[in-house]
Amino acid sequence: MVPFFMLDGFIDYLTTQKRFSEHTSLAYQKDVSQFHEFTEIDSLEGLKEVDSRLVRAWMVDLIDNDYVNNSVNRKLSSLRTYFKWLVKEQYLESTPMQLVKGPKNQKRLPSFAQKKELEETKTVNLFKDDFEGVRDRLVFEMFYQTGIRSSELIGLIDSDVGFNQIKVLGKRNKERIIPISKYLFKLIEVYRSMRSELSVNHENFFVLNNGKKLYSKFVYRKINSYLGMATGLEKKSPHVLRHTFATHMLNNGAGLEVLKELLGHASLSATQVYTHNSFAEITSIYSQSHPRGKKN
Repeated sequence: MVPFFMLDGFIDYLTTQKRFSEHTSLAYQKDVSQFHEFTEIDSLEGLKEVDSRLVRAWMVDLIDNDYVNNSVNRKLSSLRTYFKWLVKEQYLESTPMQLVKGPKNQKRLPSFAQKKELEETKTVNLFKDDFEGVRDRLVFEMFYQTGIRSSELIGLIDSDVGFNQIKVLGKRNKERIIPISKYLFKLIEVYRSMRSELSVNHENFFVLNNGKKLYSKFVYRKINSYLGMATGLEKKSPHVLRHTFATHMLNNGAGLEVLKELLGHASLSATQVYTHNSFAEITSIYSQSHPRGKKN
């Protein structure tokens, strides 16, 4: 078990100085605790004996227990941050992570819905005409038309939502402006009108029927259900709609730099993963359109 005073200090560092979300901080805590359980280290003296060979042994154990390379690298990243903090706080003189190199990540293409699956004539029938249905439709369209993250949608306050744009507070408290269509704003006006009938006084834009703030599991369940009715996708989540937004934007001519800003990515490399899906669409169009492409 991790020494409590150290784990508490590490989590406090992640939330107050690194400004990680509660979800990310808990993930780091779980990874560090898993390392301590594997090594059976429960004291500062034990941590001083950790070297790169012990970390690699943990890495091999993770792979042997069917963790994919991406997950192993995420756990190693948590451990790097942990040991850097230990050095920063002068618990240790050096970190053993400098000589540790993780396995190569597998490149997985993001799942996304087909354009024909999300045609308005099909999706509009998924939602009822009451407050819950109007709100759920707006949540669904907000994800698909803006590409925002679930946490960003939940965190929207009323003043963030204008008639032609929304203001989003993204990762590391980075603010960005996303334009919205007249179509989406009409849905917003209908939702606001019905929300006012609830007589709730809440600063959050999206609320439950009882006027309280949305929460991540609620949003996930809703989108999972609606995507299940609209598509044949195996993976159904708010993030799939974010991937769908990005893929459809690229397929219809949006540039990577513009898409990077809309998605709130820190670097262009994170956005470039969508070019694989875009190329697949181009290939499909080519094979259907070119006289030679139609031949097997």
